[in-house]
Amino acid sequence: MDYYEANQGLREVIDLIRSGFFSRGDAELFRPLIDGLLYHDPYLLFADFQSYVECQARVSQAFTDTEHWTRMSILNTARSGKFSSDRAIRQYCSDIWHVKAVPIHLLTHAEEENA
Repeated sequence: MDYYEANQGLREVIDLIRSGFFSRGDAELFRPLIDGLLYHDPYLLFADFQSYVECQARVSQAFTDTEHWTRMSILNTARSGKFSSDRAIRQYCSDIWHVKAVPIHLLTHAEEENA
């Protein structure tokens, strides 16, 4: 509640949701969500709200520089390999669950036609 009261932008957003603006006038639809955030915010979403706003402003600014944005996008994609879900699952299988991979035979186009 302290973050809601201290941040005018956050307060305006929450009040707009609470008013029923996004739910065709149904002011009760999002009440459980809003009450949860106002009175029990275990993930500190409201505490981080201003940081999100500031980060989005930096992203919006970076996006206006096409060359810079393209370079960042390519590097980000190239560096994401270590964090792929396939790698993570493979590592869980070997290091945590101690199970071996099961080979899967993928049919060729000709094999699919004959199946």
